[in-house]
Amino acid sequence: MQTRKLGTLEVSAIGLGCMGLSHGYGPAVDKAAGTALIRAAVERGVTLFDTAEVYGPFANEELVGEALAPVRGKVAIATKFGFRMDPATGKISGLDSRPAHIREVVEASLKRLRTDVIDLLYQHRVDPNVPIEDVAGAVRDLIAAGKVRHFGLSEAGAKTIRRAHAVQPVAALQSEYSLWWREPEESVFPTLEELGIGFVPFSPLGRGFLVGSVDANSTFAADDFRNTLPRFSAESRKANQGLADRVAEIAAAKRVTPAQIALAWILTKKPWIVPIPGTTKLHRLEENVAAAAVTLSAADLADIDRAVAAIPVHGNRYAEPAQRMIDR
Repeated sequence: MQTRKLGTLEVSAIGLGCMGLSHGYGPAVDKAAGTALIRAAVERGVTLFDTAEVYGPFANEELVGEALAPVRGKVAIATKFGFRMDPATGKISGLDSRPAHIREVVEASLKRLRTDVIDLLYQHRVDPNVPIEDVAGAVRDLIAAGKVRHFGLSEAGAKTIRRAHAVQPVAALQSEYSLWWREPEESVFPTLEELGIGFVPFSPLGRGFLVGSVDANSTFAADDFRNTLPRFSAESRKANQGLADRVAEIAAAKRVTPAQIALAWILTKKPWIVPIPGTTKLHRLEENVAAAAVTLSAADLADIDRAVAAIPVHGNRYAEPAQRMIDR
């Protein structure tokens, strides 16, 4: 697989978002299946693996650490801090990016990940109660101590990115971006390009909607967090169906899959973008990885942009209070 750079961190052009193996989309996969999928990704050239302490909680970091231990020197592991959690239940009770808390989270994550260093450490959400300069300074100290290699932000706005970058260079911003959420193009792309910061889109396949696996009649497991998202209400799914249909038509014309169109479109946008689609299925992993070889011309890109721009997207990305945690 081709490689790309997030700041100075070189990784595969497509990474693997590991959250769904343990969290968010219904029951977790068993350890053997999760390990097999992660190792299959390595065999197919994936070198960026994304996790977080809150996924599970904690279980996803443990899975990723165990699965990647035999090939640790060949891959980059990204994880995150920034939430306050009940140590007994793991339930989130707010944001917490105090430097002391960051240090505690990193020590715990290192143990779960079975490693001496975290390749890319993200602030999961911007904490309005802690100056971003203090956050960046704490990560700078962890980098100096050899426990972290690169600093990242998630769902941060341009002003916050600039302030953080002035203290400790930011390697990557991770935020949602796809054919049905293009806001980052205007809000942060110019800043990222100017400062040499990479972009890591999560949910590049619209949490399954863009690949045609979800429609107005779909039902989700009780613990699938899409049940809480306004964009995934039955009404919104029905209203948004035209977008998924249009992507499918474009894919059929190119003789590829909708997922491959969605990922190739992202990869064609900028050379410093590395999407991290997640999956629990080997055939979907192979499909996603193959998207790196799909070529879209400037005319193809313009056609896709025109087609999707003509279809308005219904529903907010998150319900409150999660929507309020997004820094803009």
